[in-house]
Amino acid sequence: MIETIQSPADLKRIPPSRLKDLAREVRDILINTVASNGGHLAANLGVVELTLALHYVFQLPVDKIIWDVGHQSYVHKILTGRQEQISTLRQYQGLSGFPKSEESVYDSFNTGHSSTSISAAVGFALARDAKGEKNSVIAVVGDGALTGGMAFEALNHAGHLALDVTVVLNDNAMSISPNVGAMSGYLSRLRMDPAYFRHKEEVEQAFLRIPGIGQNLLRVAGKLKDVVKYLVVPGILFEELGFTYLGPIDGHNLEDLLMVFQKARFIKGPVMIHVMTEKGKGYLPAVNNPDQFHGIGPFDISTGRPFKSGAKTYTQVFGEFMVRKAEEEKDLVGITAAMTGGTGLDQFADEYPTRFFDVGICEQHAVTMAAAMASGGLKPVVAIYSTFLQRAFDQIVHDVCLQNLPVVFAIDRAGLVGEDGPTHHGVFDLSYLRQIPNMTIMAPANEDELNDMLNSALQYEAPTAVRYPRGSGEGVEVKKTPDFIPPGQAVLLREGDQVLLLAVGRMVKTALDTALSLQETGIRAAVINARFVKPLDVDLITSWAIRCGRVVSLEDNVLIGGFGDAVLESLSNISHQPEVLNMGIPDQFVEHGDLDILWHDLQLTPGGVRRQIIERWPELKKNRMIGRI
Repeated sequence: MIETIQSPADLKRIPPSRLKDLAREVRDILINTVASNGGHLAANLGVVELTLALHYVFQLPVDKIIWDVGHQSYVHKILTGRQEQISTLRQYQGLSGFPKSEESVYDSFNTGHSSTSISAAVGFALARDAKGEKNSVIAVVGDGALTGGMAFEALNHAGHLALDVTVVLNDNAMSISPNVGAMSGYLSRLRMDPAYFRHKEEVEQAFLRIPGIGQNLLRVAGKLKDVVKYLVVPGILFEELGFTYLGPIDGHNLEDLLMVFQKARFIKGPVMIHVMTEKGKGYLPAVNNPDQFHGIGPFDISTGRPFKSGAKTYTQVFGEFMVRKAEEEKDLVGITAAMTGGTGLDQFADEYPTRFFDVGICEQHAVTMAAAMASGGLKPVVAIYSTFLQRAFDQIVHDVCLQNLPVVFAIDRAGLVGEDGPTHHGVFDLSYLRQIPNMTIMAPANEDELNDMLNSALQYEAPTAVRYPRGSGEGVEVKKTPDFIPPGQAVLLREGDQVLLLAVGRMVKTALDTALSLQETGIRAAVINARFVKPLDVDLITSWAIRCGRVVSLEDNVLIGGFGDAVLESLSNISHQPEVLNMGIPDQFVEHGDLDILWHDLQLTPGGVRRQIIERWPELKKNRMIGRI
């Protein structure tokens, strides 16, 4: 059947009795596509029936569906004319792994971060009402995303305005890591207590059938609705926020889903539909290991095992450091925002549960909490992906740096991250952190240097960020006893007298490979591993910049306000100004795709860097045997 569906209109022509068969076809496509391309499998397998029902009842693209985070939108893409392109999912110039309005009219709003969908739904509903239109607006949000404060702000506003919006709560009892917090407990009680499955209308009728009592309740409370609500109505929290609560509903029962969505279309005001789904539904390895299959690389379908293996990842090095350091540092605590496994803190959490804190998808809370912990004498390490740490910028400024508190930020997934694309590339952290007073910023060139930097950061007694890339390192062995790096100390890796390659983080290897490539043409390049973006080793950098006369800065961050700008600032006061070429991420959002392809397009491979150097200074080749020019 799936071949006949090029739009939601085609889906509506299929009898409801055949939708179960269609769901099986969709699951087969999902499993085969993600096994080949990698991606977010468990979440998409869990929303197959939910997505079919939404598209069957609502009228897209006139009606608007906003997918929170959007990693669960693969089924939506299949049903909206992109089935033939699904093999290109997350590939360079192929389909994005997230909703993208530039890609399809059915993708009403671009998403990639958590807890934004209800705010977007409020905005769409206000725009609709201002224009006198009548379409439905639906936000599909996971129970994990409800741990984010932004979701509650939007729920509060929607209820206050009594807007006609529908929020579908996709409750699978976990996000990337198992959900935490009071909201998770509340939803668990809704799922487990049989009393919560009663319909409000049935309870109201039961009260009215009791002679005298029903009328007395009406007389005392004024409204039967309020009495029932406070006693037995499920979803009391959402009802108090102004929502009509429907559920819980079996998210894999198409008959129930179709019925409740049809009902919701005609309810005035905000509606909360609580749908229970199973993450990984239909593929046993994903059901058994939903955290592993949240985001996974290509894998063997028969076993569920990933194909890719190799050197130890930076994330693993960080996690191992935390476990070792906790043995000697009794005040060390680890903090993350719903990314225990993703940040490598799972072993730390197991071995030191009283010193580990997963706050849910609440980056702002995590940072301010860490600031107070530091003020109280603990040594907090906050492990958050670069792209998500952006959400806590004010807390870093106001709560950590303004008070000069010794919070260590372990910033994972810094730089380009590949197939997840522009919503997840961590290419802004150097710029947004470098401007803040009291902040120290480091970036390791390899795994052992990461170990040294983490060890040093805990001794600086000041706000410190250590940012490192996704994936495997360089295969460098990590010392059991890490070294201490004095703040701002760079290291000269290679001497030369014609051009200075000044690199930081993962670009250090690129600089070294570029220097070797230049040597083949007779150009002598010096290489400095800056190690620090703030403070810079001004003396070392200045002396070699003067000696070479030409400087190339290399970074995997946006050029505006980044490492290259810091280099220019440091060289601005010397009398003999060297020529400087800054290389990094241009002023644009980088698309998704294989990292090797992205680096090539950005001319940040050794060959691309060499080419730009020679184009900038063609006299280097002409005079390569003369020495210092």
